[in-house]
Amino acid sequence: MLPLLGAPVQAQSTAFKQAVAEAASGDPALAEFYRVRDFAPLWTSSGDRSRRAALLKALDTAWVHGLPEMRYDVEGLRAAFRDADSPRARGLLDVQASTVFLQYAQDVQSGALSPSRIDKTIVRSLPRRDRLAQITAFSKSNASRFIKALPPQSNGYARLMKAKLEMEKTIGAGGWGPKVTAAALKPGQSGPQVVALRDRLIRMGYLKRTVSATYDAALQVAVQRFQQDHGLAADGVAAKITLREINTEPTERLKSIIVGLERERWMNFELGPRHIMVNIPDFHARVMENGKEVFATRVVVGKNTSDRRTPEFSDEMDHMVINPTWNVPRSIATKEYLPKLQENPNAHSYMRLVDASGRTVNRAEVDFTQFNARSFPFDIKQPPSNRNALGLVKFMFPNKHNIYLHDTPAKSLFGRESRAYSHGCVRVADPFDFAYELLSKQERDPEGFFKTTLAKGKETWVYLDKPVPVHLVYQTAFAPAKGNTQYRRDVYGRDARLWDALAQAGVVLRAVQS
Repeated sequence: MLPLLGAPVQAQSTAFKQAVAEAASGDPALAEFYRVRDFAPLWTSSGDRSRRAALLKALDTAWVHGLPEMRYDVEGLRAAFRDADSPRARGLLDVQASTVFLQYAQDVQSGALSPSRIDKTIVRSLPRRDRLAQITAFSKSNASRFIKALPPQSNGYARLMKAKLEMEKTIGAGGWGPKVTAAALKPGQSGPQVVALRDRLIRMGYLKRTVSATYDAALQVAVQRFQQDHGLAADGVAAKITLREINTEPTERLKSIIVGLERERWMNFELGPRHIMVNIPDFHARVMENGKEVFATRVVVGKNTSDRRTPEFSDEMDHMVINPTWNVPRSIATKEYLPKLQENPNAHSYMRLVDASGRTVNRAEVDFTQFNARSFPFDIKQPPSNRNALGLVKFMFPNKHNIYLHDTPAKSLFGRESRAYSHGCVRVADPFDFAYELLSKQERDPEGFFKTTLAKGKETWVYLDKPVPVHLVYQTAFAPAKGNTQYRRDVYGRDARLWDALAQAGVVLRAVQS
């Protein structure tokens, strides 16, 4: 048994030190940590009682954060603390506890998964802490306070944690009741399926208790509120898509929340006091300033195909281009434009073909049938105009993925409920207003400046005096400061893959009794 916890002389015995050195030898960070402290114990001396207790408490409650609790084997660690009965056993145990601590610290601080291994379109750089610096700082700190400060301290994370607990209580109370089996319901109808709809919305908190069997005005308002919270057209009609969302079980919503917490941990870094947040499944871009939304616009994101899905990453917007030229990406030029040029050399005559020397190509002198996707030697450019594919302005945060925000002449798509149609870039519904907001920090009259520049009709680069961080995220569950938790559809299926990976790692769903 671990003596409470052994006399200092015994803890520092040669056998203890040799065991520590042996156990830590395969981990450079821990090997250096213990070497610097002359192999003194961190967890297994009589003075480490509070440190052990803090770690075990954190591991016991890892599930609260939606973490894979089985990964840490808290009961095995607790038994080892109880049963270690020799200097060697305590030495091996000390390194084991440090290893478990570092794993937990990394998981709760910056995520339990390596997302790019699960989905290559999640190219986020995780805010991993240096392991040696982490455990060194811990060894010099109050253990409980240090561990408490590990998770993201953002309001968004705290609100999702609250939403998780509420959903677990909902599951513990039996859920939201029977599903609605009707194909569709609308105001004025009555009958048992209207009652089922009413009862389910009551249990979700969207409607006060009533005995009406009719799809009345109160039920219509409740449906509209539900639709608003789920990114649906708020027409108050319970059609196919709305009923599908209403019939989604709380266990599925809990999965979305747990995945959302993991994504929040990936973003556990300074987002910037002023930043742009593009939530892909929400089809919106927002300018945030000191935690508050100062501008929002609808967006169109990449189509759900392997080569068009908008990736997740963060970068900095440093300029906008007014009256942009569209430099057609080679993949689009060869897949979409080359076949049309082979059929008709004058196809898309408003596009310029440019050779390697930058000279405009005379199409009449080219036999396009001699080229394939690999050998096509020209660049294709669309000059500035109202019909330009990028519209009249694009917003640049240079990145290796060639993703940016831009205007578009295809305005009709913004009226659709689901807006995944682009080649990967993000089309903005209100690009001029977006530009005014970005310029408001450096121009006395941002609207006048923009319109004057636009009227020149020439491609003009306008640099931002202070670059603005841009975060392309994928939150299907998020909790605003006011109102209900918001849910969006998993348009790319990314969350389903992430949940499977979390479950495989050991995350489990729990029901909590109120």
